[in-house]
Amino acid sequence: MNTENQAKKNERNLYLKNENLADAIDLFMNEFEKNDQLISSQTLAVIESLNHVTAQPVFAKISSPYYNASAMDGIAVNALEMKGIDERHPKILKKGQDFNFVDTGDVIKDPFNAVVMIEDVRVDSEDEVSINQPVAIWQHVRPIGEDIVAGELIVPAYSKIRAIDLGALLAGGITQIEVLKKPRVGIIPTGTELVDSGAQMSEGKIIDSNTHMFAGLVNEYGGLAHRYDPVADQYDLIKKRIMAAVAENDMVLISAGSSAGTEDYTRKLMEELGQVLVHGVAIKPGKPAVLGFIQGKPVIGIPGYPVSAYFVFENFVKPCLMAFTRQLMTEGEKIKAILSKRVMSTLKYLEFVRMKCGRVNDKIVAIPLDRGAGVTMSLVNADGVLKIPKNVEGYEAGEEVELVLMRSVEAISRTLVSIGSHDVLMDLIADIIHKQKGMVSLSSAHVGSLGGIMALKKGECHLAPIHLLDEESGIYNLPYLKRYLSDQELVLIKGVKRTQGLMVPKGNPKNIKTFRDLAGSDISFVNRQRGSGTRVLFDYLLKKEGIEADNILGYSREMNTHMMVASAVKSGSSDVGIGVLSAANMMGLDFIPIGDEEYDFAMLKENLADERVKRFIDVLKSQAFADDLNQLGGYLLESPGQIITV
Repeated sequence: MNTENQAKKNERNLYLKNENLADAIDLFMNEFEKNDQLISSQTLAVIESLNHVTAQPVFAKISSPYYNASAMDGIAVNALEMKGIDERHPKILKKGQDFNFVDTGDVIKDPFNAVVMIEDVRVDSEDEVSINQPVAIWQHVRPIGEDIVAGELIVPAYSKIRAIDLGALLAGGITQIEVLKKPRVGIIPTGTELVDSGAQMSEGKIIDSNTHMFAGLVNEYGGLAHRYDPVADQYDLIKKRIMAAVAENDMVLISAGSSAGTEDYTRKLMEELGQVLVHGVAIKPGKPAVLGFIQGKPVIGIPGYPVSAYFVFENFVKPCLMAFTRQLMTEGEKIKAILSKRVMSTLKYLEFVRMKCGRVNDKIVAIPLDRGAGVTMSLVNADGVLKIPKNVEGYEAGEEVELVLMRSVEAISRTLVSIGSHDVLMDLIADIIHKQKGMVSLSSAHVGSLGGIMALKKGECHLAPIHLLDEESGIYNLPYLKRYLSDQELVLIKGVKRTQGLMVPKGNPKNIKTFRDLAGSDISFVNRQRGSGTRVLFDYLLKKEGIEADNILGYSREMNTHMMVASAVKSGSSDVGIGVLSAANMMGLDFIPIGDEEYDFAMLKENLADERVKRFIDVLKSQAFADDLNQLGGYLLESPGQIITV
């Protein structure tokens, strides 16, 4: 190795150790607890204290009610003088002598000690009334301190103040309250490639989205976020920003630069300015986290990939924020769910796998989402997280697992689960159905048409979008359902006809016209995954044309959605891909049609009674859906929503 390469290698950060998650949290939080000066209090007006945490127990200064008060509209009387009254022996009362008219909340004082509801009073004149029911002493009177007694505890220490607490505090005569200061958290984005949202984009530039997510989470968990402008990957610039942030805040988050590259300065700077407790945690995603302290304040280096960043935040930043205000760190609600497909994991890390969920019949089904550390949408779409411990290889399809929820069980129970072929129209349906009253959600997992049929067979979805051409009969979908699900009572819900073809860049620079052009050595292709209807169609057409798959450069490069294929062509990583016209239109690509196909929805007949399925069929038939498809182009609606018994 030459001297220059050796020097670069030496510049790279080496992980101190891949700490177990629990050990890393304990090490970090134990050090935090040593710094009592980090936690301080302030006095606020009660009306400004919502969502703050009490620093001390709060006791009522006055009673509520402060006086004996009428609980009803009616008349105030002396119950001791109302003896012997019943329907046969009514009593006439004189105003000012035997009674006074009162409204709810009016003072009740001697000689009166009871209230008769106005509904039980016969008003004979302005000065006389009569009653014909017995009166109990103190009936319909709120005694002093009925709600709050002076000296009574209203809110204990370290309690987050809720809206209902505000009312009790004010009623108890409290106008000022001592609360724990919300921790001020400095957030530093690092990276020469970073730009803010809305800036002019160019190759090599990345929008800084992570630190805005951090700011939202900090505020959500009771802190005050202070995000700084992005800092270029220069040692001195980052050092200066860290020093300023430490001086101005109670805690600092450094986004990116925590890994082992020559321009990853976070760990080195934290060592220079303070101390590093942990660099490298045995979790996936999120391994390159850096935990330390500068001037006694917690500083955390967070990886740049968004999913890694989220799990480092949840496991280290959140408990620290909770500790600042003495709040109990809790996990989300947990449920048991059935895995729809096998999930494998390395033995080296605790892995967090994002899951989409839905209730199918009597069980919760969990569908694994994309596991890439950079796939933000896997967080957006996730209903829960499956934790696969270290030394566990994974879980098999059909196995019951425990999930930590990111959405409520109620929301999951309103979710219609679709597993099968991908099409952008599923997003349109999801949007329309979610806007309707009752807010049913649609969850789509893209595993291909054959994968959808298998999911339906195992009872893991409500419906399976499919578009499978039978080579022998030339008929779409029905032959496959009869072949694979002959023992089930099925229906096929008619969907759309859509145009399949080859997607190429604008202007078709490689002059691709037919399938035979794909066998050219200088043309790179991107395919759909095995089991998808598009892949079945493509293989059928190759066979029909007598073209060997091995002669197509990139035949084995697979994408799970039409939009991913279109993106690969748009970005220039492939010259051509196979997919639907709507995806090509959305990405601004040229398109070479190869034919129309039928994209339908298979489901068990028993699910037709499900309200979520009824909503889905209604959307298929709706004008809103037709209008949305018309804007995309590439679709034909003949009999959407028609039910065919298989």
